[in-house]
Amino acid sequence: MSNIHVARAISPVSVADNTDQVSQIIDRQGYGSLTFVIATGSIADADVTFTVLVEHSDASNMSGGVPVPDDDLIGTEALAAFVFNDDDEVRKIGYRGARRYVRMTITPVGNASAAVLAAVAILGHAEMLPRANPPV
Repeated sequence: MSNIHVARAISPVSVADNTDQVSQIIDRQGYGSLTFVIATGSIADADVTFTVLVEHSDASNMSGGVPVPDDDLIGTEALAAFVFNDDDEVRKIGYRGARRYVRMTITPVGNASAAVLAAVAILGHAEMLPRANPPV
């Protein structure tokens, strides 16, 4: 509890089309690790797939952002992805790269019905302990 900070990445949303769900830009300053946690709810479409992409940048607005190389991920984007029958499940993907700003995009493909999802970012290995709730 005192060694982590949890930030909103993607607010709970019901997605009924193929619109990308782009997370908040997560600022890693003061933390040595980052894990995105994705939670699914009910997924109504019978053949939808959801891909996951993690990008990083040195700019706070993600200008110049590029996909994170596999060597800088803990787990894979493929393992963080989910499909139509992954109702009420949780996925995770970690980042161990050196760039300060990171975001995640979840892209539905073939979605025509409601799919409920949300994501949080867990920042760990805080440089200063303990961390307030919320941090100041």
